[in-house]
Amino acid sequence: MAERGALSLLSLLCLTFLQTETTAAKHVDKGSAAQPFSPFWFTVEPQDMLAIRGNMAVLNCSAHSDAATPARIEWKKDGTFLSLVSDERRQILPDGALFFTHVIHSKHNKPDEGTYQCVATIDNLGSISSRTARLSVADRCARAVTDQCAHAHHPFISQQSPK
Repeated sequence: MAERGALSLLSLLCLTFLQTETTAAKHVDKGSAAQPFSPFWFTVEPQDMLAIRGNMAVLNCSAHSDAATPARIEWKKDGTFLSLVSDERRQILPDGALFFTHVIHSKHNKPDEGTYQCVATIDNLGSISSRTARLSVADRCARAVTDQCAHAHHPFISQQSPK
């Protein structure tokens, strides 16, 4: 009985192997040659930024490749691709940067604050994702950049402000 079970198992394994080999052979495209490797990298990646409510802001991003087709740049905010088709405040500049005409920020509405990431894609080559960058919006008191206010809310501001 054990021999019969072992023989059945061996037969099943052989059939599975043959089926896999046949299926793989069907998916090989014999007419296509291997694509040569084309380097693809970011020349500029976004950096964390502190924006001021109502002012413009720019998150930079640019990619380069030796491929003939230029990279298409898209942006993610908090892990989700942005739909900028009908967005009048935000747009992707020709160099790939994300431009905000004015930053919106209030106590209950903070649509611009978050984590951003640039994604560059070249058709038939692939996509690369940049580092993430945090866009923070300064408190009102940061406009005056007083040391007392800066220490209370944003230590970074006090490091950057003139004394």
